[in-house]
Amino acid sequence: MLFFSLYLRADFYVGGVFISSKGKPKKGKGVRVNEEIRGDRLRVIDSDGTQLGILSAEEALAAAEARGLDLVEVAPDADPPVCRIMDYGKYLYTEQKRMQAAKKKQKKIVVKEMKFRPKIDEHDYNFKKNHIIRFLKNGDRVKVTIRFRGRELAHKDKGFEILERLREELEEFGYPEGKPTFDGINMVQVFMPHNSKSK
Repeated sequence: MLFFSLYLRADFYVGGVFISSKGKPKKGKGVRVNEEIRGDRLRVIDSDGTQLGILSAEEALAAAEARGLDLVEVAPDADPPVCRIMDYGKYLYTEQKRMQAAKKKQKKIVVKEMKFRPKIDEHDYNFKKNHIIRFLKNGDRVKVTIRFRGRELAHKDKGFEILERLREELEEFGYPEGKPTFDGINMVQVFMPHNSKSK
């Protein structure tokens, strides 16, 4: 659903509908522009925010055409409906660019997983740790899972030791999110990259 801003000079009420200088009227079934607008009485706002008063649709359209601009219905539910004189094409272009820029700034959250065993040997530990470092440096979250089997469940302290060692050795690249969880078989700890602290 698209939204369209009213860049008015001041906030005010029209027919029980609040019109704000920062308001974003809903597009609804479609924003009506120029000849699409119908109504005997329209409250018209000029391109600079000046209120032109109550005009007929024909008068409002003529005012927009005289300025080489468009007449856009921005508050159809007001009584009378509120229209704004603006460069509609330029506005849509600006909004599209703004939305594209905002989308580029949004980074998809990726969660990687690295599995350990309580009795992991030193070589495997370092191999997996280096992978975690690479993930964190890339800005990804990492889910560390320590899986216990059989008698290993009696030694959950081994899992905590691994997680504590990781916390210390990964301190330069990331940090643990909250406390570890245990579901009866798996001990889980999520590590976050440092650049996610401000999010």
